[in-house]
Amino acid sequence: MGELDAPGAPSRRFPPEPKSVAEARRFVRATLDEAAPETLDTAQLLVSELVTNAVLHARTEIEVTARAGDGGVLVRVSDRRPERGLVPYGSPAYTGTGQGLALVERLASRYGVDTGDAVKTVWFELWPEGSPAPPPSDGWATAAPRFGQGETVTLLDVPEALCLTCTQHRHTLLNEAVLALASGDVPGVTAEDLAVALDMNDVISASVTATLRRQHAEAEFRSLPLWVPSGAGPPMETLRAVLDVAEEAARDERFLTLPALPRGHGFQEWLFDQIGDQLAGERPTAWTVMPREPGAGASEPVLWDAGQVQASRVATIAADESNRIIAVNGPAADLLGWPADELVGQPLTTLMPEHLRRRHTVAFTSLLLSGQPRILGRSLPLPALHRDGGLVPVRLFVESQETADGRTVFVAQLSPRGSAPSPSPSPRPSGQVRPGATREAGGAPWPAFPGRDRRTGVGRAGGTSELERLSLLADTGAALSTLPDLNEGLRRVGRILTRWLADWCLVDLFTTQDEVERVCVMHRAPQGPWPEEYEGRLPPLSETARGPLARVLRGAGPLLLREPLPQGRAASPLDAHYGELFRKLGANSAVVAPLRSPREVIGALTIARKGRGRPFTEEDLPLVDELVRAIALRVDNARLHQETRKIAERLQRSLLPALPEIPGLQLAARYAASSATAEVGGDWYDCFVLPGGDTALVIGDVAGHDLDAAIAMSQLRSMLRGIAVDRQEPPGEVLRRLDIANHTLYEEATATCVYGLVKELGNGLWELAHSAAGHLPPLLVSPDGRTRYLEAGAGLLLGVAPDLVRPQAYDAIPADSTVLLYTDGLIERRGESLDHAMDRLRGHAAGLAREPLGVFCDELLIGLAAGSDDDIAVLTVRPGPPT
Repeated sequence: MGELDAPGAPSRRFPPEPKSVAEARRFVRATLDEAAPETLDTAQLLVSELVTNAVLHARTEIEVTARAGDGGVLVRVSDRRPERGLVPYGSPAYTGTGQGLALVERLASRYGVDTGDAVKTVWFELWPEGSPAPPPSDGWATAAPRFGQGETVTLLDVPEALCLTCTQHRHTLLNEAVLALASGDVPGVTAEDLAVALDMNDVISASVTATLRRQHAEAEFRSLPLWVPSGAGPPMETLRAVLDVAEEAARDERFLTLPALPRGHGFQEWLFDQIGDQLAGERPTAWTVMPREPGAGASEPVLWDAGQVQASRVATIAADESNRIIAVNGPAADLLGWPADELVGQPLTTLMPEHLRRRHTVAFTSLLLSGQPRILGRSLPLPALHRDGGLVPVRLFVESQETADGRTVFVAQLSPRGSAPSPSPSPRPSGQVRPGATREAGGAPWPAFPGRDRRTGVGRAGGTSELERLSLLADTGAALSTLPDLNEGLRRVGRILTRWLADWCLVDLFTTQDEVERVCVMHRAPQGPWPEEYEGRLPPLSETARGPLARVLRGAGPLLLREPLPQGRAASPLDAHYGELFRKLGANSAVVAPLRSPREVIGALTIARKGRGRPFTEEDLPLVDELVRAIALRVDNARLHQETRKIAERLQRSLLPALPEIPGLQLAARYAASSATAEVGGDWYDCFVLPGGDTALVIGDVAGHDLDAAIAMSQLRSMLRGIAVDRQEPPGEVLRRLDIANHTLYEEATATCVYGLVKELGNGLWELAHSAAGHLPPLLVSPDGRTRYLEAGAGLLLGVAPDLVRPQAYDAIPADSTVLLYTDGLIERRGESLDHAMDRLRGHAAGLAREPLGVFCDELLIGLAAGSDDDIAVLTVRPGPPT
């Protein structure tokens, strides 16, 4: 040790240029040539990292000192910017940047930093194995950045994972910009601008990192006080401009770094706007209230957790940035016919039909290279590939999530078209985790509960204010009103309650079998000892059960629990289960209240506080009572809505026919139920062969989006089939008779419809005779891509003038041409003219003219129906060449 610390060690100075990294490495190798080979290799690696840091962040002359002695080595790296303190980020080993100080921590025997008035020196020692243990060093304890004159801005509801992802991305982009500028490959950025951007980025990153370290890691969302230097506005704009240029270079593939994804870009813009606005005197705006662009992800993003995939009732698959599957839940495996563990590690294209694989690869690569999403955050109808080779029609919803170390995970939910999640899960053994009983963090906590002093966390007299009470009721109502999936809505309610009111939130619901299922367990902290054995199906509500939960499930309450439940012999397994859970949560108080619909009790809500915070009191019971009344009403409505939707969708799907096999004709059809944000519609298609040999084509849309519309659709379909088969008349006459029957039996029902007859004329010639009742015209697509709407034969919709003589049209259909019948959900978009929508359909169809009919239909849905909130029916026919 004494020999290493002796003065006069060899040293060399280097300019702040990228080439100095290699020169410093060669200097260390030459100076320490007598050291053991492994020690020498490690010394070169670490000095490369430290000199790189000095080049990027200090940008002053760098001095490297190296000495060997007593079997060990000592290396020092000095720069002339002591005010630019070190910022150890603690990044995981597989992140793209921020590894320099982490490598020193892992590989050096001792390390530290010495800061003087004019010089900052980072040093490390390497000692061979078996050497006496060196005295401990302070590590980076003295490395905190020096904050001078400046101001503090407040960032509200900062999602930590997203914040770390953006910090990592900024560092990677700027580091690559330094290297690119050295070779003159960053047009529009000067060395001076880049230096200002690097300094400003260091200040932001150092301040954020220091604040995160000071705070307890209990929440996914933080409110961060961020120090920025006086006059930071212009440097901030320079940083923003440099990053914009660097992002453009990344999108153009001139950088190795991939561009930011939409949510990351949106967060970074919000961060910069908050700093600039607050320096100008504006009030803070929370991240959680910012509007989101399509593809930017949820307004309340959660940390990626494979357990959430497994817990979801919806078929869910997650993939990483290399397009490989990293998590699959049971519903997805069952839907696609795979054992879940066999799918993990497979390319995502394994689950796609052949004709979609290249399209997916191109789109996924484009997303990574451009950062511009095509389907993120949008609902998309397409086929998935079953293990047996069959196609499974699904609606796909994809969003991106961030891991705590800066990686991106793509999470896809697959809903079978025309199906709805069951509101009542199948029974499972007590204590077993049910898919859907979620163990996840409670979302963005505010600095204190309502009714607490936000500076001290101590309860204040008077409980919640009227504004806080109304805000809480509005937020919980909105959480259940805006989502058709009941369980996801309850999870959002849990996040809100654990953000504002409690540490724990549990929701128990009766199933249709009169069992009790715990469907939601939420906690303010993203990590912690989750009581897994208390999730899923609960012990039965027996006659001997007398505990708080049993009483509430029978209608009592809200009940205030101020102390742990007695540990004596419980009257029933349910009582014992609930008492043990109360103790497991470490609660100092709790409120358990019934979820009571107008007809019956449908479940219970438990909220608990733990630790030394203010316990629940009698003053909190009126608020909880209001909350459970609002929650119960919406849960009951959601269950009724789901059951009605389920019945209507089963009815709809039962009426979709199997297409007949007709010599010389190819037929294909697709039906996509409305996306998860809309209700059931009345679209249908039909195809059958008349006794005379003609092929009947039908497509229609009944007004309305409910069970009545589905019933009206089934009645119209049946009447049309009967009239067409019995009368075998031209299409216009058949629609006239249908209109009369519809008006006679269902006077106020209206609908649109196209009825056509495909006739073979001989010698390979075919003809379409059709009549349209207020429906969009069929589209004829020639093999060479020419398109024409068959607009003749158009008449009024059904239900307006039943005695009107209906026109009809006759059009030749050349061999290998495609006739497309479709409903308005395929093309119509809010705020877009119908002419523009029909032109878009022509363009897409023309490009698919030579594709197989199944591919033709799938590609139309993918290209046109993403994000549509209406149901869609498509029917196509294509005559073959003469034989």
